[in-house]
Amino acid sequence: MTGSNETRILMTGIDLEPFVVLTGAGISAESGIPTFRGDGGLWEKYRAVDLATPESFQRDPELVWRFYNWRREMVANCMPNQAHKTLAEIEHLIPDYTLITQNIDGLHYAAGSQNVLELHGSIWRLRCSACEERWEDRRAPVPEPVPACPACGEPARPDVVWFGESLDIKILQKAQQAAARSRLMLIIGTSAIVHPAAAIPLVARNAGARLVEINMEATPLSPYVDETLLGPATEQLAEWWLRNRPHN
Repeated sequence: MTGSNETRILMTGIDLEPFVVLTGAGISAESGIPTFRGDGGLWEKYRAVDLATPESFQRDPELVWRFYNWRREMVANCMPNQAHKTLAEIEHLIPDYTLITQNIDGLHYAAGSQNVLELHGSIWRLRCSACEERWEDRRAPVPEPVPACPACGEPARPDVVWFGESLDIKILQKAQQAAARSRLMLIIGTSAIVHPAAAIPLVARNAGARLVEINMEATPLSPYVDETLLGPATEQLAEWWLRNRPHN
């Protein structure tokens, strides 16, 4: 009798498991969330890249929190789009599945995804700047000018990875391990220039996985993938899944 994974291979023509997805800002752009990269991402008279740093928080934590409160309010008014929902559907049907995201907006969870590795943290978590205590806070905006840690009283910051900071090594290792095991990886809406996330698809490729890239334009990763689908993630992902989903 044919096993379930073998059935998927026969039905779709490609090996779907282990299935890994890497998403970047492009998948949330269709939900109305700007990418904040380059000169187009402006807030008041500051660039996001000038505010999302440990030095900025040390110098003026109230200013940084005004910026993140603005972002929290904006994200709170955005809903998961069809691409987020399609990934949640894939997770429901594919047992060996991992979603790796560079996004901090929480929209994958809102769409129903569960096995999510947030490489750059979450805008909906706070972290103490002193004792490293972490906790969820869904308020938008946070009413205090600078929220305090409930454990030690020191200033709290958004639990996100700022420019100049390293990723959480445990989460990065889990992402790399998932990539190394994968037989198929989708790369959706990422510029493929922010490291170390940009190197994760190459880990999968070196392990023999099939890479499928979905983006609005070609990226530095495009020459190394097996299939590139150019266009909105909501459309391209839905069409790809319709062609390749198992029909057991």
